[in-house]
Amino acid sequence: MADITSDAVSTPRLSPSGPDQAIAEAGQPACRNAIPDADLLACVELLFFAYRDFTAGADAVLEEYGFGRAHHRVLHFVHRNPGMRVADLLDILKITKQSLARVLKQLIDKGFIMQRAGNDDRRERRLFVTAKGSRLAEKLTTQQSRHIENALSNAGPGAADFARRFLFAMITESDRPRVEALVKLASGMRAR
Repeated sequence: MADITSDAVSTPRLSPSGPDQAIAEAGQPACRNAIPDADLLACVELLFFAYRDFTAGADAVLEEYGFGRAHHRVLHFVHRNPGMRVADLLDILKITKQSLARVLKQLIDKGFIMQRAGNDDRRERRLFVTAKGSRLAEKLTTQQSRHIENALSNAGPGAADFARRFLFAMITESDRPRVEALVKLASGMRAR
């Protein structure tokens, strides 16, 4: 997934009258609670730094294989959902067929993923990780899980529940039921 750096893309700016107006101007629903602009910007920046550090260890491991984050996402979801269809993976990752085809080809050629025809529809392509793919996926997941575990421990009691609710709320509302089913959220964490 490419980052967009073009000046042609307009970004909503926070206006002096507050974030709710800027969000409404961008076509987004207004927030229920007015949050000061400085707090919102701090959260944006903290999210950038948190994501950088969350992905750093995995990026270093992936680099050893000549892989990037797209390979990691494909490997992760196929590992967690054996036999998933290529069409479902496209829907989850929201990338082009061409991008997925390139990444899948590399993972298949290097023996991390295998592809089989569907049982009912032979035109379907079903994806599975190999033993080699499973080992790499587990290594990456373990590393990132430890990072999250450490952060949640440092954040104090109730942090895990709050973090799940916050991250879930960051997902586009129309996508939440699909994501909830896909990631198999704990029974106490449901769409609110």
